[in-house]
Amino acid sequence: MDNISIPSSGCEPPNSSSQGATAVEAQTVDTITQQTVLPTAAVPAKKRKVVESRSRVWDHFVKITDSSNVTVEAKCIYCAKVYQCQSKKHGTTSLRNHMVSCMKNPHSKDTRQSLLTFQAVATSDASEPTVGELGTWVFNQETIRRALVEMIIIDELPFIFVEGQGFRRFIAVACPRFKILSRWTISRDINVIYEEEKLNLKCLFRGNTQRVSITTDSWTSIQRINYMVVTAHFIDEEWKLHKKIISFVPVTSHKGEYIAKALESCLIEWGLRNVFTVTVDNASSNDVALGFLKRKVLSWGSSTVKSKYLHMRCIAHILNLVVQDGLKQCDIAVKRVREVVRYVRSSPSRLKKFRDLAEYSGIEQKTSLCLDVPTRWNSTYLMLQSALIYQKVFDDYEYSDNSFKSDLGDSIPTSLDWESVNNLVKLLKCFYEMTIRISGSLYVTANTFFSEISYLYCILNEMVEADGAVKLMGANMKAKFEKYWGDIDKMNYMIFFANILDPRDKLEYMPTQLVHMYGEQKGKDYLDKLLAGLNELYDDYAVSYSPSVVPASGSGSVASVNPNVESVSAPVGRPQHLLKAQIKKQRMETGGRKKTELEYYLSEAITEDEGSFDILRWWKVNSARFPILSKIARDILAIPISTVASESAFSTSGRVLDPFRSSLTPKIVEALVCTQDWLRLPNTPISIEENLEELERFEKEFSVDGGSASGGRTCGTTLPTIPAMKLGEW
Repeated sequence: MDNISIPSSGCEPPNSSSQGATAVEAQTVDTITQQTVLPTAAVPAKKRKVVESRSRVWDHFVKITDSSNVTVEAKCIYCAKVYQCQSKKHGTTSLRNHMVSCMKNPHSKDTRQSLLTFQAVATSDASEPTVGELGTWVFNQETIRRALVEMIIIDELPFIFVEGQGFRRFIAVACPRFKILSRWTISRDINVIYEEEKLNLKCLFRGNTQRVSITTDSWTSIQRINYMVVTAHFIDEEWKLHKKIISFVPVTSHKGEYIAKALESCLIEWGLRNVFTVTVDNASSNDVALGFLKRKVLSWGSSTVKSKYLHMRCIAHILNLVVQDGLKQCDIAVKRVREVVRYVRSSPSRLKKFRDLAEYSGIEQKTSLCLDVPTRWNSTYLMLQSALIYQKVFDDYEYSDNSFKSDLGDSIPTSLDWESVNNLVKLLKCFYEMTIRISGSLYVTANTFFSEISYLYCILNEMVEADGAVKLMGANMKAKFEKYWGDIDKMNYMIFFANILDPRDKLEYMPTQLVHMYGEQKGKDYLDKLLAGLNELYDDYAVSYSPSVVPASGSGSVASVNPNVESVSAPVGRPQHLLKAQIKKQRMETGGRKKTELEYYLSEAITEDEGSFDILRWWKVNSARFPILSKIARDILAIPISTVASESAFSTSGRVLDPFRSSLTPKIVEALVCTQDWLRLPNTPISIEENLEELERFEKEFSVDGGSASGGRTCGTTLPTIPAMKLGEW
């Protein structure tokens, strides 16, 4: 039994177990070592993909790389500070912090110091000095977007301008954060601005209680589409004259019926029912259109007294007809001067030779030769005026150019022709200056209509009393004058009413002028008719604006307050009011009456005619004294006496619809023309046409400075070169 061994209970001595584990681990290590020692194929290391920097900080920093082309530093493009920016050590946090706090960064909204700007404030008077205010600038995408669209409208730029390489490069330098619009977006934004400004103008018309005067004219575009423009003229509550283009729409025909329908649709759309006058040219179709429109105005509630003065004829068109009849007598001399001017201007070499002769003769080139449009006498005047300056040069040119005489033959002006042209220019100068005065749309012209007619009559009388060709010219021109202005029954009485409402004239000179123009008997009769018409108009306004005031029977003027109204409103216990009312009633019955505002106005002395006199300012100051008469003056003084304000829109539309943009639709054309007129500064004339004289002078100076080797003029500092940018960087 002693030899029997007892089996283990499962707990082996520690040495035996550790030895077994060691053996197993040794076997495992040997196996791994054998596997490691086995030769393996070489695996190429994967090249890391180059990822472009996507952080927005790189729009404001320039990368600085080492020899391995790894970005290690960054330089601020505004203040030139350098920061470490290794991706594993530093990152872009310091760059982002500096981008926000950089004082010279103009694109940061969170700069600790705002950017100060000087903003010019628009004034209503262009003669006043520029006024500005100090403000801060903050980037705003929508504000810059609207300013860009308004610039395209005002400056008549093509829509594709925003997609041009030069504009994109400019924006990339000036304001990189601005997202440039496409031309299609520009077109949509123009319509949005047009609708917004149209709504604002409608609200202005709705709040204005005064009547509006209209001018209209027609024009045929390069697309062979007939367009009609309608311009509204009115004086606001602050006695400022306004001119607004309210319609520029195509019409199917120039006949009176179509013009009347287009006018009616325009006035209904704008809610303008208080139309005072419509100024048009002398076409017969306009007579038909105004007859139709007069019936419509009456149906809209206008009084018969006001509607009778609806049709106003353009004084500029009548003056053009008068002068054209006079030019027929000097047709031969004018044609010869026109031919020599055309000959010189037809070739650059001839024109250069002509300028050299002018410089050799010592004639300063203040004006250049211009060719006229035969149907427009004012352009003929400018052509003759410039040709007279170079009369001696034309004589020298004849001897220096052998082909001059052979090509023109008998078309070369003689000394008698130049003398005739000289006399003609002196006469045309008076008519030209008169045309300039009556063609204004930024100042009141209605009060000068009758004075200009009277002045023209005196000129024609002097021409008729002269001798030779001038007498024949005067006779023809006076015959045309008598056709339109020989009988005041054929004229609009507003011509005379506006002159009476000028405090510098009133009735001081009109009786004598009428007698001088129409004779003593007719002059007195015409004056009586005019005063009766003015009293009738005053009565109509008094009824409209003063319900308690009624016209005096048979007096043609306004009576005092109705005594019955006073007696009813007299308080109880104050019998003296009843007594006063009875006394006033007895005076009215016996013929005594209170003076009207019109009678008070005419009885006062005239105002001295000073150069700085402003008729609108005078009526604004005295409107409290003449509440009813001032309303009449506001309506009458706003009347334009010519259609030049509407015709000026055609020069704009002619530039908008040039041969390169003839595909614009009538809707977008109307939006461009109207919105440009609304966005322009008030009372600021804009001249888009280039000044040829200045261009020639600049060209001459540039050629002299550029061609001189020694350099008569030293160049200043040059502009910094902008680095070329790829299209993707814009």
